[in-house]
Amino acid sequence: MLLPLLLAAFLHGLAEAQGGLPSLPIGVNYGANADNLPSPAAVAAFLTKSTTIDRVKLFDANPAFLDAFAANAPSIALAVSIPNSALPSFADRSTGLDAARGWVRDNLSPHVSAGANITLLMAGNEVLGPTVVPDLVVALLPAMRRLYQALQLEGLPKVRVTTPHYLGILAPSDGIPSNASFRPGLDAKVLAPMLRFHNDTGSPFMVNAYPYFSYNAATLDYAVFRPNAGVYDPATRLNYTSMFDAQMDAIHTAMKKLGYGGVQIAVGEAGWPTKAEAGQVGVGPEEARDFNAGMIRVCSGGKGTPLMPGRTFETYVFSLFDENQKPGPVAERNFGIFNTDLTPKYDLGLLRQGPSGSPTPSPEPSPSVGGGKWCVAKSGASATDLQNNINYACAYVDCRPIQSGGACLDPNNIHSHASYVMNAYYQANGMHDYDCDFKGTGVVTSSDPSKQLLRELQIQRLLLTARSKSSWHYCTSLQSTSSSSSRLQPWPRWGREEVRTAAGLAPHTCILMSHTHASCCSQPLLALLFV
Repeated sequence: MLLPLLLAAFLHGLAEAQGGLPSLPIGVNYGANADNLPSPAAVAAFLTKSTTIDRVKLFDANPAFLDAFAANAPSIALAVSIPNSALPSFADRSTGLDAARGWVRDNLSPHVSAGANITLLMAGNEVLGPTVVPDLVVALLPAMRRLYQALQLEGLPKVRVTTPHYLGILAPSDGIPSNASFRPGLDAKVLAPMLRFHNDTGSPFMVNAYPYFSYNAATLDYAVFRPNAGVYDPATRLNYTSMFDAQMDAIHTAMKKLGYGGVQIAVGEAGWPTKAEAGQVGVGPEEARDFNAGMIRVCSGGKGTPLMPGRTFETYVFSLFDENQKPGPVAERNFGIFNTDLTPKYDLGLLRQGPSGSPTPSPEPSPSVGGGKWCVAKSGASATDLQNNINYACAYVDCRPIQSGGACLDPNNIHSHASYVMNAYYQANGMHDYDCDFKGTGVVTSSDPSKQLLRELQIQRLLLTARSKSSWHYCTSLQSTSSSSSRLQPWPRWGREEVRTAAGLAPHTCILMSHTHASCCSQPLLALLFV
């Protein structure tokens, strides 16, 4: 019974995974600082009919955009922004509520009546930094409260109120999540009452999380969800292989220290550019794809983070299109995930039908026989690289089967364990070739690795049963259509590595063990017997 159970564990869920897992829902930021964008109506129709994008964040309340989504994409949830400059008018104690009700009546109510699915209202953007205007900081929370009241009074109780923050609201630290806290001066006076507001109203605390602005050449893999040794947090005994996870858990830790660890976190912006200044390391379609794909898996795939396992996060990728009119560095104009002709810049699995493009240069196509594809560790990969792969993949897939007492602990070696978790990661993420790269240590194969696993397990069972034998022989039978030849050779000492070597013979080679002689078998798979 052991072998069927082991093989079942190894292949669990494979039939479902071979067709690729369903693409995950995600939100996008839809900016309009460009002169070459398709019409809002075309964009709305494309998103709802052709992609799995189910939320869109707008940087204002542009009626053309809201009308387009009301008419063409009423199922897509919309997040609408209010400019920072408007906040003081809503914060005034005597006139603020009337001003807020007037804004809601003029900018939201008509579009909701027409079919726009507005679910989130954002009071400003990054008011608490990096550029700080003291009057806006003072006005922020009162304005949020007035807007919340206005929405209730104007018959829009399902629209939540939040405001996006940049990660600089955290105090400088060593990057270890358990050491995180909010900046002194913001924590108790500003953020604690704001978190109380979110807790009371059921709205999310929103952050703009950009590993792009914190990475360097040495931390690139850590920043874009590629295999790496990770960052260990001694307080929680958790190993972080993703900077994004560490940033999210740092925010969660800071919130928890103020007593509001249960408030939901939303990601207002997160992305990676495909182009930057000449010579900048780590910017291109591959890096953008790897970061955004990893971030989507964390936020929408139900994986969560090390401190928040199983949670999902309302998230908006930055951004839908490149914006060629934006000022600043080259990267600011090149965060888009779609081209302006509505083709994908790289594969994120967001299209409902067919492949969704590939980066340039694109990965080599993988072999496939009968639709079966697996990811295994390359034979020459170092133990250090394979252990890094295990550390990385185990943050995303269940690795209990290869742990002590697990069904797939045996064969108990680094190569087998790495192949198991690399394949689990590859299968779970839709079987994209790039999900098997692992910095050049993985390879996609059309040969079912469970057959090799079966060979090794059979050999190990035989070793356990017959290890007291001192004199053994093995017989090889090379199958052909015309003849069969056999040869008997002495096996001087019973050794695990010698038997594994024998197991690596040609696919139609059989091995039979006995005390003194053997007659060869004929099955196409390896057969092992003992007497």
